Amino acid sequence: MNAVLKSEEMQFVPFASKVWLSSPTMHGEEIEFVKEAYETNWMSTVGANINEIERLTCEKVGCKDAVALSAGTAALHMAVKLAGVKPGDKVFCSDMTFSATVNPVLYEGGEPIFIDTEYDTWNMDPVALEKAFEIYPDVKLVVVVHLYGTPAKMDEIKKICDKYGAEIIEDAAESFGATYKGIQTGTFGTYNAISFNGNKIITGSSGGMFLTNNPEDANKVRKWSTQSRENAPWYQHEELGYNYRMSNVIAGVVRGQLPYLDEHIEQKKAIYERYKEGLKDLPVSMNPFDEENSVPNYWLSCLIINPEAMCKQVRGEQEILYVGEQGKSCPMEILDAIASINAEGRPIWKPMHMQPIYRMNGFVTREGNGRAKSNAYISGGAVGADGKPLDIGMDIFHRGLCLPSDNKMTEEQQDRIIEVIRACFE
Repeated sequence: MNAVLKSEEMQFVPFASKVWLSSPTMHGEEIEFVKEAYETNWMSTVGANINEIERLTCEKVGCKDAVALSAGTAALHMAVKLAGVKPGDKVFCSDMTFSATVNPVLYEGGEPIFIDTEYDTWNMDPVALEKAFEIYPDVKLVVVVHLYGTPAKMDEIKKICDKYGAEIIEDAAESFGATYKGIQTGTFGTYNAISFNGNKIITGSSGGMFLTNNPEDANKVRKWSTQSRENAPWYQHEELGYNYRMSNVIAGVVRGQLPYLDEHIEQKKAIYERYKEGLKDLPVSMNPFDEENSVPNYWLSCLIINPEAMCKQVRGEQEILYVGEQGKSCPMEILDAIASINAEGRPIWKPMHMQPIYRMNGFVTREGNGRAKSNAYISGGAVGADGKPLDIGMDIFHRGLCLPSDNKMTEEQQDRIIEVIRACFE
């Protein structure tokens, strides 16, 4: 249920065709490689396309080995399995992310413990991570996300993990092509994953990649992902396997896409910069990154509304209520206004500790165990001595949204979207 006051007064002509959040951008070479797979009859999970995208990805990222899989989630599952997670093992996970980051921990019987977010990059807070190790000193695995293509503070996170003898799984599903201190994301963890899902900066319609510098780990993933078949003349199985290998057809799409990664990043950057310029005098800011140390891939452009400029907004589990106020707005009012002109935005990822499936799991903020404090921020409470919310992920979810970021969006279309956003604050 939405209470829309100002938005009803806005009269904008909808776009004739929808402007998407982030849709695939095809170039032509993709169909040629798919056709090659068809004509040579290599339609299964082996073939030249698979071999080539594994080689090209290693070359781009700077890792020694890559294994093409059916999804980024499959790559993360293989990473969790390689890390040796057993039933009952606690694993520290980024809190503000898509559930695919966390679910593979449960696949192996592990227990995710969520680490709060920090404002500088919207990624895992190193201060909260240090606090988490003080509370749970036996944890030996940390799953780190680079949200919306923006690198996390990897030096600080790695230093803390090294101190406590913990390994890192790097979820670079959204950040392919982004760099931290000149190094590509997808190389900082012991185990790493990227995604080629339909809305990612490089797509195969689906698919993902497990990245590693350890050939032995790569070979294990190749075996596990093809049903753990042993080297025997018949189908011999001595351990649990999975049907996770990428098809040569999907790999053909990825192969045609890969040469355009840098071009896509430049297009996404231009979109981010146009939003930043067009909204600069509003009480909002764009999703931040460490300009000194990191270069994001700008996969999604997002904004966050200043606290004093938020109108009244309450979210239930599946419904939203907001009341428009002069000079103020809220994420759902802006998303509704954008939708009225046939453009797609999206709420910020709802933090995992707020999800019904994970509400009983541990959650650590920089102040310590944050579970008891979390939900109070909805009514304006739960702030620390510095006046900032104790639950930063919830705050960003409350005030933030993802903007249409499709790299086929024209400047004229983006200007109209900016105009609609500006009208929400009038």
